[in-house]
Amino acid sequence: MGVAIGVDSHKSSFAAAAVDEVGRELERREFGNNAKGHRQALKWARAIGSDSIFGIEGSGRYGAGLARVLLASGEDVREVPPFLSHRERKRTPSKGKSDLSDAVAIARIVARGEGLVPLVGARLHEDLRLLSDHRDQLVHTRTRLANRVHKDLSIMHPGYEQQIPKLTRKKQLAAAEALLGADGSVRARLARERIEDLFHLDARIAAVTKEIAARVTETGTTLTRLTGISFVLAARILGEIGDPRRLGSKACFAMLNGTAPLEASSGNTRRHRLNRKGNRKLNFVLHRMAIVCCRVDADTKNYMAGKVAEGKSKKEALRCLKRHLSNVVHRQLLADLERGAIAA
Repeated sequence: MGVAIGVDSHKSSFAAAAVDEVGRELERREFGNNAKGHRQALKWARAIGSDSIFGIEGSGRYGAGLARVLLASGEDVREVPPFLSHRERKRTPSKGKSDLSDAVAIARIVARGEGLVPLVGARLHEDLRLLSDHRDQLVHTRTRLANRVHKDLSIMHPGYEQQIPKLTRKKQLAAAEALLGADGSVRARLARERIEDLFHLDARIAAVTKEIAARVTETGTTLTRLTGISFVLAARILGEIGDPRRLGSKACFAMLNGTAPLEASSGNTRRHRLNRKGNRKLNFVLHRMAIVCCRVDADTKNYMAGKVAEGKSKKEALRCLKRHLSNVVHRQLLADLERGAIAA
């Protein structure tokens, strides 16, 4: 490898730095995050060296435009996870922090080649992430709207919850509309409008869920064969991870998803504490998976009972289960990768 170029991308600008194969800084510059700036950055990089590898932090977000230009020009582009650049910056805390210094840190990560994989074929994984985020937003909007309708009904018709405990199905929404009847008050009119919005949101959520299922099937993954992993959760895993080749060991994956406990020992006391770091969306997927396994899987029930018998609380046992399931998911992803199932 000749020159490693690191890019720290932001909304209106991005910083770029070039280092040689041993990490010595060659040059650093800032460009506008627009079409002109992308062309200038490519020209600048090629003037430094023809055999270059680009590393971009945020290639799926603010750096997406630059990544597309570089890939279209035949350049080798890698995604650099933020935790790697953060770790690199901690090596030289006395130099402070700036966009340019961050770009240098990213370039040095690229020069070392710390398990980074080429940024090719990432569109499908990006689409899954975007669809997952969109579905979550729709579900959150629906939940807030349903809670508002519940409040309106509790004021206008105390005790209604005995006949309509939830507003999750069409039949229940229709019953709520019928309960409002011909009430001409402002509160009733707004409640009817909110119920109509719930109907529309249900249709949109169903359409997005159907599209997610189709795109997950397109990847060829077998994640959905695991107990507790639906198409929606599989899409979240693939969307957040991207190319499984960058996962590394099962321990690295556990740190990434926040299921690896952190040591908190002192003196003769040996203990671990809850890890609140990592990707919380992935952590939520494993939590949902654990809850489902506890309900339907006999081996999981025995596992939880054994942990409780050891003296662990139910929450501690659940954390142990999530750590175990992290290994299960990691193993399944690597198995898919080995047989070429996941689109790269």
